[in-house]
Amino acid sequence: MNLVKSAIPQNRRIMKRLIIDRFEGQFAVCEQSDRTMINIDKNLIPSNAQEGDCLLVDDSGIINLDSDETMKRKERIQKLMDDLFE
Repeated sequence: MNLVKSAIPQNRRIMKRLIIDRFEGQFAVCEQSDRTMINIDKNLIPSNAQEGDCLLVDDSGIINLDSDETMKRKERIQKLMDDLFE
């Protein structure tokens, strides 16, 4: 079940994928796909967003959590950690 697709209207296109690196004051510092960092006002992202979460920005600038991608990313990182410390 992909909760993200239901949160973004059918007529919207995904323009950017971001990962929250950290929070600094009123900003979420996010990594873009080209590894550059941008600051996004906390008021523009979902209130339950946390460091490490993946975000989707649609063509109207609305930002949603990408729960599926966040979970996949955390599982990949955990597997790398498990392999490293075996």
